[in-house]
Amino acid sequence: MNTINLIAGWVGIYLGFLSGAIQGVFFHRDNWLGGYSTWPRRITRLGHISFFGIGFVNLFYAATIHIFGIDNDPITSTLLIIGAISMPTVCYVSAFRKPFRHMFFVPVLSPIGGVGWFINEGGEECVVGEHI
Repeated sequence: MNTINLIAGWVGIYLGFLSGAIQGVFFHRDNWLGGYSTWPRRITRLGHISFFGIGFVNLFYAATIHIFGIDNDPITSTLLIIGAISMPTVCYVSAFRKPFRHMFFVPVLSPIGGVGWFINEGGEECVVGEHI
């Protein structure tokens, strides 16, 4: 069982709820973070939802390798965890320090690389039905 991605997934979901609750205290204010369409407000919403999105991807990965009996791939596992940490971090930091937006290549390419690697190296077994 791949517990690191399982834990990362559940922690991401928890932080998604927590960040949503914190942001939700202020969302009714029209000018919160400069208004609804401003960069800080949009990017903090992205940070909030990214906890859930990449959290679910980590859960799906952990469940997939468990269900199909596939060995954990350290490259896939690491890249998905990097994405789970870096996406909300870059979102929240760049909301208040806009030049950090240039770091988005890290949280974008990490999960893309992880899922691509998994499909190419380990996931082909369940995609083509060898374990079904």
